[in-house]
Amino acid sequence: MINYTNILREHNLKATPQRLAIADELYKKGHISIESLYELMVNKFSSISLATIYKNINLMLENSFIQEIKIPYSKSVYELTQAPHSHLACEKCFAVEDITIDLNSIIDIITKESSFKITSTNLVLSGICENCQLG
Repeated sequence: MINYTNILREHNLKATPQRLAIADELYKKGHISIESLYELMVNKFSSISLATIYKNINLMLENSFIQEIKIPYSKSVYELTQAPHSHLACEKCFAVEDITIDLNSIIDIITKESSFKITSTNLVLSGICENCQLG
């Protein structure tokens, strides 16, 4: 397990046992919904509530420790903050994986053709993953 104590503190968050466990699950799973995270956390902390999970997720989002990935026609998933990247989302099994795509040329075109100032990019491509295509 990675020691997340200092990383949480760098994001102005206390390193509580619940937050350390959440960070570890996000690291292990890569992308996870709040409901799935709750199921894992209740096994580690029997008295933890769904409200506590939401509270911690929201604090971690506000402090940029984690990121929310909004999946079309599905629930959001969360991941540890990393270098900018995009996502592939399976429409059948709902698996989410990272993909690195250079969006700079698209941003340049939009900037030249409009007066819109782009401050962030969140690209999620939907389709059918290889496992679902085979099965």
